[in-house]
Amino acid sequence: MSYLEKGPCQPYEHDFPRRPMGNDNRCFRKEWFSEFHWLEYSIEKDAAYCLHCYLFKPDRGSQGGGHIFTKTGFRDWKHKKTLKDHVGLFDSSHNQAFAKCTNLMNQKQRLSFRGHDESEESLNRRNLIEVLNWYAARCKEIKEVLFSNAPGNDQMTSPTIQKDLINCCAVEMTRAIINEIGDSLFSILVDETRDNSMKEQMAVVLRFVDKSGRVKERFLGISHVTDTCAQSLKDAIDVMFSTHGLSISSLRGQDYDGASNMSGEFNGLIALILRENWHAMYVHCFAYQLQLAIVSVARRNCMVGDFLDVLAIIVNLVGASCKRVDALRTSYQANILEKLNAGELTGGSGQFQEMSLARSGDTRWGLHLLTVTRFINMFNAIIDILENISEDGVHSDKKSSTLRQMNNMQDFEFVFSLHFMFEILAITDDLSQALQKKDQDIQNAMRLLNLCKCALQNLRENGWDTLFSRVIEFCVDRHILVPNMEDIVVVKGRPRRVAQQVTYFHRFYVDLYCHVIDSILQALNDQFPETTTELFTCISCLSPRDSFAAFDKDKLLRFAQFYPLDFNSEELLLIRPQLDKFLLLVRMDETFFNLNSISCVAQKLIETRSFCYFPLVYRLLTLALILPVATASVERVFSAMNLIKSDLRNKMGDIWLNDNLPKTPPFDELEILVKLLKPSPRIIKLNTDGCLKCSKLAARGRVLRHAED
Repeated sequence: MSYLEKGPCQPYEHDFPRRPMGNDNRCFRKEWFSEFHWLEYSIEKDAAYCLHCYLFKPDRGSQGGGHIFTKTGFRDWKHKKTLKDHVGLFDSSHNQAFAKCTNLMNQKQRLSFRGHDESEESLNRRNLIEVLNWYAARCKEIKEVLFSNAPGNDQMTSPTIQKDLINCCAVEMTRAIINEIGDSLFSILVDETRDNSMKEQMAVVLRFVDKSGRVKERFLGISHVTDTCAQSLKDAIDVMFSTHGLSISSLRGQDYDGASNMSGEFNGLIALILRENWHAMYVHCFAYQLQLAIVSVARRNCMVGDFLDVLAIIVNLVGASCKRVDALRTSYQANILEKLNAGELTGGSGQFQEMSLARSGDTRWGLHLLTVTRFINMFNAIIDILENISEDGVHSDKKSSTLRQMNNMQDFEFVFSLHFMFEILAITDDLSQALQKKDQDIQNAMRLLNLCKCALQNLRENGWDTLFSRVIEFCVDRHILVPNMEDIVVVKGRPRRVAQQVTYFHRFYVDLYCHVIDSILQALNDQFPETTTELFTCISCLSPRDSFAAFDKDKLLRFAQFYPLDFNSEELLLIRPQLDKFLLLVRMDETFFNLNSISCVAQKLIETRSFCYFPLVYRLLTLALILPVATASVERVFSAMNLIKSDLRNKMGDIWLNDNLPKTPPFDELEILVKLLKPSPRIIKLNTDGCLKCSKLAARGRVLRHAED
């Protein structure tokens, strides 16, 4: 774990040696560190390695590059593609190793205290008793207090004591988060959903800039709300703020998913907060806007809507049982082996790994692309499974339904829509993933959005021929009938004399291809009206790209005027010369060269102690950074809630649920637990005399006093 905490060895300032490769002399490129976060470089061996695979690489032969990235080292600087191939698909060796590293690092965020069987004979008594035994073996005082002198009912191992300890850990960790925020301004990210017991739970995450200039998003807590009206949510936030000593006057931003109870113009949660603090700027969750703008708008096209409906039916049909899923994997492997033997495919590390279809959802980021991608790869195997279902089916209605879906799959319109939606979703997937990063800022989000629009426009103008050729090749390989594009389309369900006479080319190019792309581009412009507002235009002037080419002092002064509580009239005059000197500094000092985001500028100001000379400029930077981009952190809280409050534990109370949810303060729960278990001299004496009762220890206030001791 200590090795992971240090991160990969990435010597940016090293002068990488060149070696002859072919007709050129090549060397390792330091830009690869930013592109591949797992990449390590050994100065001694002049070779690159993978941190995650070095620690947790599974024994899967040559997958993921074999021992190249763990033992021998990668030195083929000519072929950067090898680095991408090493990552592979979703379930590749590298991604499995990365998941293990992530799980190990997250393990320290939450201890599973309670166990189902905590008897002495149990081999898994869970963490509290295991930590007690570990600590007692190293601390004589603990051993004497808890095991030598304490009676059996006074050893701090009862369920009541364990719950008190967990509550103490949650209180201490939340207190650490509040202390980390200090007097800083912050924003809130709020969302609500149902838990396993059908209770509406509201999660609150705080976004702020820490003392090192880094953007942080910390989970504050989860609260049960009896109903989801805006006033109930506002009351729950007020209670949470009051409990933790937070002031709504320090709020400078709010981010929701756009639901009516959240973003209502007059009575929504936004309006209720703005009535108390009109500086709490609202930002609609960018990731939700993007997902809804793509999928919802595309569905309005009847052909895409029919395709997505058929796709969902087939995915549910094939994945209805474990038997069918296993048969799908077996058929897919057989098809791959057949093509490998025929020379149609070439094997490689990390390719053709085991997979299954994924169910998509309109608000589940990335799953639509995953579903479409796997459907294309497993097309033949899916046809085989549908044939088996139709042949083995007992009921005639199921047979006819399966045959109907199989015929739909083998229709040119379905195949074209499948590849077309892959192109659309692939273009927008990178933006969707980027918007979910916790340290993302508004300026970068808008830049990525503009790139996405340009890519869609390029697809509109130049992508038809490539897409159509790929679809034709796909259909020919699978013996799917390709219509003549000049023939007249016969619209099903309408008399020929009434139907509009259009060709297949017009139907697929104009009615589907151009119509969907134009609709999505229009929706992106409508869904992101912030691109034209004065506030976001001012924020873009802080961009460090191209030596702060977008820097505009007048717009930045206007940005400061949006926050009269943070910039009084005197400071508005003083900020002018500070902006001039700041621009001179960042264009002269090499430390500020080649920065990519506003967050990097803030961090460099802290590292160089320059923020002391430009306090007002640094305040502008923090106000720009705390405006939230997406509610991804809240979604991760709900994912953790579903793991903790499962079917087996659906009766756990609201306080118990909140205490168990993971938080990420500057330290971990193990440190808190050791602090709680360390006895004060008074407790040692009382235990030695045998006069301390378990009922006294169970009191939450007493346990909290132990923490203070």
